Amino acid sequence: MVVIRLRREGTKNTPYYKVVVADQRSPRDGKFIEIIGNYDPRKTGLNSNIDLARVDYWVKSGAQPSDTVKSLVKQIRRANAATAAK
Repeated sequence: MVVIRLRREGTKNTPYYKVVVADQRSPRDGKFIEIIGNYDPRKTGLNSNIDLARVDYWVKSGAQPSDTVKSLVKQIRRANAATAAK
């Protein structure tokens, strides 16, 4: 099964995550299929950058996003809708 999840990078006490598409059996920081975005929890406001077109493609292909990735995608979609409404 293919999943969309976070891959931890950065140094000790300064985490930085990449949003990746990976096989469910591979380890968290192991082999992945594609990088589709990033997430920096230390920033305030909109702290992630995810390619929504690739997320939609992978979800249509059967990939399951993790709970955190779901919430990040939801947050980005709301922000895009708010800027489009202005």
